[in-house]
Amino acid sequence: MIPNIITVPCLSDNYAYLINNPDNGDTAIVDAPEAMPILRELRNRGWTPSTLLLTHHHADHIDGVSEICSRFDVKIVGASADSHRLPPLDISVKEGDSLEICGVSAMVLDVSGHTVGHVAFILPGAAFTADSLMALGCGRVFEGTFDMMWNSLSKLAALPPDTMIYSGHEYTAANAKFALSIEPENCELVDRASRVAEARSEGRPTVPSRLSDELATNPFLRANLQSVKTSIGLPDASDAEAFAEVRRRKDR
Repeated sequence: MIPNIITVPCLSDNYAYLINNPDNGDTAIVDAPEAMPILRELRNRGWTPSTLLLTHHHADHIDGVSEICSRFDVKIVGASADSHRLPPLDISVKEGDSLEICGVSAMVLDVSGHTVGHVAFILPGAAFTADSLMALGCGRVFEGTFDMMWNSLSKLAALPPDTMIYSGHEYTAANAKFALSIEPENCELVDRASRVAEARSEGRPTVPSRLSDELATNPFLRANLQSVKTSIGLPDASDAEAFAEVRRRKDR
């Protein structure tokens, strides 16, 4: 059984996700930036959620939790390391834990860097990465270290290449412009940037994205490549050092 996954735009540039088992109707929510778009999508589809997965504590990922919980009896799942900053958890998880979500086994990865205690939920063929790995980008390193973030991205990069990456924001157009500053001659990136621009001009989301496309075009995943290290003037840098320089350039 392959669950249905629905992208729900929230706020100005956030995404929540609904996971639904078509066989029994079991439904989970991933992150809750705001309640109303999620509640509207659930109502339109006739789905009743039983689980709410939280990736990290930032307000633009949890502000809708209380209202959703006032409407539905959901079990809240989040990282034990982040529990002091999350809404009260029914299930605390850590890296290596597995749980059943909508009839399929999900694995938990610690993807700290953007925040300490950020987790990703990995289902067969799908990774809910929020603000760790994004389409053509990655989250700003607010609480962790560059080494920590590179380690987290490396874990995600090791997933099967056909994994779909369900990230937390619609930042892809800006990320594409930056990526081209790092690898202007990457033909796959040039083509992808054109497709992203077309999608956004038509109001279409650019997430989810396929991991194989990220590996081919996302400069934050490609910091281990000699061509990228050379392009940023650090041919002898370690992979983590090269990633840190790419991230600093994006920050500027």
